[in-house]
Amino acid sequence: MDRKRHSSDGRRRVVKLKRDKTKRSDSGTRKGYAEELRLNKFIANAGVCSRREADELIKKGEVTVNGKVVTEMGTIVKMNDDIRYKGRKLNAEKKIYLLLNKPKDVVTTVSDPHAKHTVMDIVRGACDERIYPVGRLDRNTTGVLLLTNDGDLAKKLTHPKHNTKKIYHVFLDKPVTEDHLEEIAEGVELDDGVIAADAVSYVDKSDKKQVGIEIHSGRNRIVRRIFEHFGYKVVKLDRVFFAGLTKKGISRGKWRMLSAKEVSKLKAGFWK
Repeated sequence: MDRKRHSSDGRRRVVKLKRDKTKRSDSGTRKGYAEELRLNKFIANAGVCSRREADELIKKGEVTVNGKVVTEMGTIVKMNDDIRYKGRKLNAEKKIYLLLNKPKDVVTTVSDPHAKHTVMDIVRGACDERIYPVGRLDRNTTGVLLLTNDGDLAKKLTHPKHNTKKIYHVFLDKPVTEDHLEEIAEGVELDDGVIAADAVSYVDKSDKKQVGIEIHSGRNRIVRRIFEHFGYKVVKLDRVFFAGLTKKGISRGKWRMLSAKEVSKLKAGFWK
């Protein structure tokens, strides 16, 4: 294979290296060498792109291994190699995206000595990688919760400037008046500032104790506080939509991995 590097006079020169022909498994890891894998798989696991797209980046000379440009397909690297794309060091841990339909009486945290159950108890054994919840759902709030080890995506989904869309099904202790729905849509003054729903309406006009509310704010207990402001008590709160993801086909307390298509949409921001 070819590896390009700079000579002392600043010009790039090509260094010929022998291509590794060791038999590999379908996963891309060399048999008998658990810490070695194909460069394109390393890049894909780092969350940069797909393996096929990684091959194109390698061909273009945009990837370096231990400070040297690599352009040969099928290159084998080690997990502890310094691999960079456009100067940014990559972490090859496989990215996991898990969608949970969170049940009631479960705390959204990685660890809590005072909690009887956490979401991590439910997904224990789902993968070898260390994943964590994206955002929070109150102990008694149920519904859609994403867990991942993709820090960049988690930051994007939780940062206020990205306006991640969330929809909740709210069950109240008494019928909600239309006037109050209008006020919620226009904006409500709470202790920590004004908050307005992006959309709010009755789930079923025959039962005005049930309301659907779309909101992008990530403030603590924001949905409950909005209705408490008008004297309502939230009997049940269920998040049915988060960043384009729904709980369809997932029973309460169960989970599934996201498809590659779903992950691509999340990264592309189609959930806005």
